[in-house]
Amino acid sequence: MHPAFSVIAFTTLSGSGYGLLFWLGAHYAFRPLPLSREFALILFGLGLLLVTTGLIASLWHLGQPQRAWRAFSQWRSSWLSREGVMAVITYIPALLLCWAVWNADFGTASRIAGAALAMLSLITVACTAMIYASLRTIPAWRHGSVLPGYLLFALAGGLLWLVALFSLTGWRPGSMVLWSAVILLLALGTLKLIAWRSVSRSEADGVLHTRHAIGVDRAMRQFEAPHTEANYITREMVFVLARKHSRRLRIIAATLFIVVPLLSLLIAKHSPGMTAVLAFSAALAFQLGALVERWLFFAEARHVVSLYYGGGPLPLR
Repeated sequence: MHPAFSVIAFTTLSGSGYGLLFWLGAHYAFRPLPLSREFALILFGLGLLLVTTGLIASLWHLGQPQRAWRAFSQWRSSWLSREGVMAVITYIPALLLCWAVWNADFGTASRIAGAALAMLSLITVACTAMIYASLRTIPAWRHGSVLPGYLLFALAGGLLWLVALFSLTGWRPGSMVLWSAVILLLALGTLKLIAWRSVSRSEADGVLHTRHAIGVDRAMRQFEAPHTEANYITREMVFVLARKHSRRLRIIAATLFIVVPLLSLLIAKHSPGMTAVLAFSAALAFQLGALVERWLFFAEARHVVSLYYGGGPLPLR
């Protein structure tokens, strides 16, 4: 698939934003953060800014952005529509919790709003993941790592941004926070290595047969090219990434979203004076690594239409 920057920005920015909102909502569901109301609202503001920026970026990929509102009507059958509906609904508990923080009203209502914000944030990310995981025509996205991968990216990114912003107050991450970040990053790294290995093995083991594309379980041959010039399908669906570039980009992505954040957090534990710098380094490196990983997520995906448009063999799943 052709990697569209608008979709990459949408999935990575909104993912980190929903991850940040999840941690804030989960915390306020139990007890308020020991912060001034101004700084607490800055945390919520960053989460909402990332989410809103990602959602706006997603409109750039639409042929007719002014008709995006029509997608909300298809929530019964479309994961894209469900994602849009859940994204809008998530603003409600987020804004209610912001109101409670501003008025220092931390009662039952704020706890319910916090729990709802945490739950809806994860549901929205899950709907985003299912937009791709539900596509049978793209074997790489049918892998079982897609949904948990999106959730782990959101949770890890949100936690790293929360630690970075907290460090501005002079706060140092405790053992529980550090261990949570380490576990999330290692789980994410393990999951991505499994997914990448599965994609590479599938490419080496065989090709996608015609039965995967049109349901015919027998050998077929193409006697005439389906096109005479470049068109939308060849631009968007037929994109081939060289294996050597794929390997290099995987190393870069894993270094940025796993190795750098882990080393930064571990060094920050023993260097109190550098906590803020290292925490922001970890968050920024993770975000850049997520961008590279998400570019690979689209670039390595092979649509079955490539069988007819000169894309070469596809992985057999």
